[in-house]
This record gives sequence, structure tokens and C-alpha cells, in this order.
Amino acid sequence: MTPLARRSFLKTSGLATGGMILGAPAIVRGQNLNSRLNVACIGVGGKGSSDVDETAKAGGTIVGLCDVDSNMLNNKAKKYPDAKKFVDFRQMLKEMGDSIDAVTISTPDHLHGIAAKMAMEMGKHVFCQKPLTQTVFEARELVRLAKDKKLATQMGNQGSAGSGLRRAVEVIQSGVIGKPLELHVWSNRPIWPQGIERPKGEDPVPDSLNWNLWLGPAAMRPYLKDVYHTFKWRGWNDFGTGALGDMACHTVNMPFRALKLGYPTLVECEMASRIFPETYPLTSRIRFEFPEREGLPPLKFWWYDGSPSKDNAPLRPYPDIVNDVVNLRGKLPIAGCLVIGEKGQLFAPDDYGATFFLKLEGDEKFIHQDKHEAIKDIPQSIPRSPGHYNEWIEMIKGGAPAYSNFEIAGYLTEIILLGCIALRVGEGVKMEWDGPKMSSPNCPQAAQFVKRTERAGW
Repeated sequence: MTPLARRSFLKTSGLATGGMILGAPAIVRGQNLNSRLNVACIGVGGKGSSDVDETAKAGGTIVGLCDVDSNMLNNKAKKYPDAKKFVDFRQMLKEMGDSIDAVTISTPDHLHGIAAKMAMEMGKHVFCQKPLTQTVFEARELVRLAKDKKLATQMGNQGSAGSGLRRAVEVIQSGVIGKPLELHVWSNRPIWPQGIERPKGEDPVPDSLNWNLWLGPAAMRPYLKDVYHTFKWRGWNDFGTGALGDMACHTVNMPFRALKLGYPTLVECEMASRIFPETYPLTSRIRFEFPEREGLPPLKFWWYDGSPSKDNAPLRPYPDIVNDVVNLRGKLPIAGCLVIGEKGQLFAPDDYGATFFLKLEGDEKFIHQDKHEAIKDIPQSIPRSPGHYNEWIEMIKGGAPAYSNFEIAGYLTEIILLGCIALRVGEGVKMEWDGPKMSSPNCPQAAQFVKRTERAGW
């Protein structure tokens, strides 16, 4: 990371001043329509359904709806009967053109980068679900476009708007737990099929689904009922990003900001269940090593996910690491984040960092954030959120940067995707990483996973 990029990262990770980092974005045409903000939505089923509704609540006028599944599209159109309907987002963006100001993207992971890039090149402000992209190269491109075109952006890790998460960032950066040394994050994902071979055979494509458009940039493959669409795509290398991509954008969000992580220098898949050629494994433990940063010492971060089977214990931190957490809760929560510093520990017991507990030297146990005397006088330095979607809408209108705008979300996404690359280059491979160059000096096989080869036409 260059010095300029580092300073920008530190500002956006804390947003202590609340000032504009990216420059005030201009609404393309909203002022000509009495400040009405027209939004087109790509992917309107599942999480996309709530993204449409929340954007409308925040002040967006929904004028376009796009989904490759006509059942999902028609169902959503009942609530927004004036919105134009499309199956292909490329057609929607070209046809609606200057009549839209902004776009939401809530597709499977493999389409995030392509849809966002097309919209941003047209000057559209973008809200995109997590993970921001499926590849490191795509994440870097979206960060560049957001800066170059001064666009208002937001990634859909809604926990970013939580006051508890922002308070945890303030507490850690105040130095109350001392210099951070280790980070441990675990998840109950995957909760979908992975660690499997591709099933053989082919089923008829439902009339309601455009399978070619669903595949998008991924290689053509036969349709199989209840294997990919809906939701079960997350565990497939061609479509998803596994447990890491699904949940780390949430659970790692708070420590990423608080610990000023930036780029790691080494990533290793320390342990995994059997790795299949087309799907992520059922379990994994991945270690990231970060160098000294802004006066902070080197730090190691371990990610744990999955359970080998219903009969086996899930892959989690060693008992001596989380013993105090177990004493607090009676058992280890299914997901959590533990930051270990020189003078104490901070523990967040859910995926979103909504609340946290602190245990400092001399404390017998973890104490809730609202009851620990050591943090009562730590000042608030990060503005509180009017709402995750409201932040994006306000940024479009010239307000402060959204807390998870692409300049910060791109860094977080890159780190997470490096874990996915480590899984694919193999267990026990100590992959050194050069962040600015997006390459591994000692692991050339990583390059094939940094940038995807698109199917013809995409």
C-alpha cells in the first residue's frame, strides 16, 4: 500500500472527522427531477428483495427490476408495478441509461464485479451485496472506478451501521486492550452443500429461469435441479466464495477497521477437510499475517469455519484461547470474534459486532461494554449511522462517505478473497503476498485465482 493509499485507508476506516474523503459525488440527473433518485435493482429475490425495499425506504424511487428468475421478478414487481422489468441487467442498463441514477446489485457472487463495473462506467452510484466481488482484480477495479468517477458506493455488510461495531472500533483504537497481537474469528458456515463432487446428469431448465444469464461469466454447465439455484451456489468455486465470502465481510468487519489491517504479507490454509476441485471444503483454518502498521505490532489472524459432520466438533480455536469466552457464555457461540491485546481482550459474540465484552488485566471475567468502567470515558470519534442504506443515499446527495463505501470495502474484500485463494492453492502452502501488485512472489499458481477468465460475451 502506498503512503497515500494508507492515509486514505486510515481515514475511511475510522471516519473520525465525518468529512468527505472521496469528494462529493454529483447526482447525474436528480436535480432535474426535484431531487428524485431513480434506482434500478439487479437481483430481486432472497437478499435482493430486502435490498430493494430498504433502498426505497431510504428515499430511492425503484424504476427498474431485473432478475433471471421470472418468479422472483414478477413477485417483486407486484410491490413496484411502475418499475420496468428485465431479465438481463446489461439490457436494463443500456435501455434505461440516463433515466437511472443508481443501482443495487444482489446477485450470486460471480456477477457482482461485472454488473457493478458496467454500472459504474456509466456513472451510476452502486450498492452491492457482500462480498463486493469474487476476485481480487475485480475488487481493485471497483475501488478505482469509485475514486475516478467520484461515485457514491456501499457494500452490503449491514453490521457496519451498528453502533456496537463502531463503539468496538473506538475502544480498540483507544488502546485500552494494549497493542493487538492476535485475532480469532469463527463461523457456523457453511450451511449449504460444499465439499462435494459435481453431480452427473442434467435436468430440464425451468421455464421461469434463464440459465444462460444465471451462469453469466462462468463456464457453461448443465442445469441440475436444486444444486445451484437458489442459494446453493455459495459453495461452488465458479459462483460463490464459500464460508469466508459469505460471513467474513460481517464478522471480520469490526476488527479489520479497528486493527487497521491493510494487506497481509502471508496467507496459509493451515488445515482443511478434503478439498474437491469445484467446491470449497467443509472445514478450514486459515492464517493471515499482517506487518507492522501505524505503530501497531505485527498481528496474526486465524479464520475458522465449518464442521466435518454432525458427529464431529466444529473447527474452532484451541480451548486455551477461548476458555474465558466459554466461561462467559457457558459454551462457545456458533460465531464470534476475539481480539487479543497486550493488556486485555475484546470479544464480540455474533456475526455483526452488534455488542461486545471486555476483559482487561485484573478482571476475573469478560464484562459487557455498557458496564466496564475502563471504557466509559472513551470519547465517541466515529459518527453514528442513520441506517446502512440511508448512508448510501445521503452520500449520493453529497453527504459524508458511507461507512462501507468501496474504498474501504474493497480492502476488506481483498483480504477475505486471499483466504479463498489460499484454500485453492492447497493446504500448508505459505503464500507470500504483495498487495499493491496483487501477486504472490513464491506461489505463482495463485495468479490464476486473482483474475477470472470470463466466458465469451461477458
